[in-house]
Amino acid sequence: MAGSLLIIDDSSTMRRIIKRTIRMSGIQFDETFEAESGEEGFAKLSERAVDVVLCDVNMQGMRGTEMVKKVRDELPSCAKTKIIMVTTESSAAFVAEALSSGADGYIGKPFTPEKFQEKLTPLL
Repeated sequence: MAGSLLIIDDSSTMRRIIKRTIRMSGIQFDETFEAESGEEGFAKLSERAVDVVLCDVNMQGMRGTEMVKKVRDELPSCAKTKIIMVTTESSAAFVAEALSSGADGYIGKPFTPEKFQEKLTPLL
């Protein structure tokens, strides 16, 4: 129904929670992929563009905002990919940083199925 999704988070538990919450929201993706770091997420996107990326910010190695900037700068195949940051960060400074790095929005933790519905539906 909604194409492909890549979830990038260094916590396997959080990736599982995100998948379950998306299912509860009623949004269905044809394919869902996972990555446990910004580097792995970038590598997967280098091999295959997806429709939507949900990316944590605070990860070991490459931060989520760094990964987004790298994708936007180096992967023209992902020009139409919608990237949403999923994070505990919510300050105005962070939101500005995320958007200036190339993110299309953010969802704060903790999140609800309704929040995914609100943020993802307009992008699909």
